[in-house]
Amino acid sequence: MIKVCKFGGTSMADGVNMARIRSILDRDPARRYIVVSAPGKRYSGDTKVTDLLYETARDVKERGHVGDAYAKVCERFQSIAHELGLTLDADALLSECARDIERENSAEFAASRGEYLAGRFMAEYLGVPFLDARDIVRFTANGRLDACTYGLVREALKGIPKAVVAGFYGADGEGNIRTFTRGGSDVSGAVVARAVHADVYENWTDVSGFLACDPRIVPSPAGISALSYKELRELSYMGANVLHSEAIFPVREADIPIRIKNTFRPDDEGTVILPSSRYRPRARPVTGIAGMKNFTVIFLEKSLMNAEIGFAYRVLEVLLRHNISFEHMPSGIDTMSFVIESGQLEGGLLDTVCEEIRAAVAPDRMNVFSDVALIAVVGHGMSRNVGIAARLFAAIARTGVNVRMIDQGSSELNIIVGVDNENYERTMRAVYEEFFKN
Repeated sequence: MIKVCKFGGTSMADGVNMARIRSILDRDPARRYIVVSAPGKRYSGDTKVTDLLYETARDVKERGHVGDAYAKVCERFQSIAHELGLTLDADALLSECARDIERENSAEFAASRGEYLAGRFMAEYLGVPFLDARDIVRFTANGRLDACTYGLVREALKGIPKAVVAGFYGADGEGNIRTFTRGGSDVSGAVVARAVHADVYENWTDVSGFLACDPRIVPSPAGISALSYKELRELSYMGANVLHSEAIFPVREADIPIRIKNTFRPDDEGTVILPSSRYRPRARPVTGIAGMKNFTVIFLEKSLMNAEIGFAYRVLEVLLRHNISFEHMPSGIDTMSFVIESGQLEGGLLDTVCEEIRAAVAPDRMNVFSDVALIAVVGHGMSRNVGIAARLFAAIARTGVNVRMIDQGSSELNIIVGVDNENYERTMRAVYEEFFKN
């Protein structure tokens, strides 16, 4: 059996935690390939190494050399080297990285050094080879993962019984460092798992799996023992941030299950994410509830919209022209709405976009709703149970909250509702109470 293990920033935060990782690996010889994140926060108020490295990149851009932020990075890794009793020359390695950061003068390169250094230190501590992701993870010109990566990883690990791989980054065809989006070490771990045909991809973090709702909103929500790739995708995308939403794609194609585990409670079962062929929905119709704030809804109405060829296309052309993506597009016969993350419409761009949409499609009516929160109710069991939508809207109605938008996928895997930002938390609590307490 082969297990690929990815350890997150909290698990890598200091030498004590890295020693805990070694004990986890020693307990199971199937845990052969380890993907690491940069050190995260050690305590509340601490700064993640990746954030310090982005600040370092700004220092280099403005002054031409690393500054105080990189000094803090050095302190973190020197402390880790001391705690683990490492024999490698940490000072020389950190100085070399500083020179590389100054020479490259790239935010992506600077940010990648957290995983690079963490990988070097962890490999030294475990006494196993280190694989630089720059040599084996490839990005296309448009920043997407290149499929040739799987072959490169497989070839590099051939005949190596155990190794450490740096997460989060790779290189493009010209050798320039490229990174995934934040949290992208989860994707790196999934890539390695697929490349070596792993039996399980273990993602080790600081929580014992997925919860049915955000514990900052609902105290002690129920845990989720198992969910499908599709449910994971919906929940992660809507703010359940245990796992990067793109991490499922490499392993899904290879039918590899993911197990979320807690580095600090390694005996907990955690959550297993299964391919559809192996997943059996639980008796409870709803698996989980997730949501996010701060969206803007552009609502359009026009008589005989359904008969007007190219209506949606012309609106989407406006969004494309301004490099704006939309989250959802609920529609009716004569109505259509575009749900957009509000941060994309700052600096007067919203007014510009609305003017261009009016010019493009001449709607009878256009309304803009700002400060909208989206709440997703997710579960395979919803399609087999009568009255789920009725229960959802009744629970919201009892709180006196007005629903601003409704969107339900054709798969009946989720129902998404939009409410005002100010009503987000109490709506979440009401929905959780309906489906998990009744």
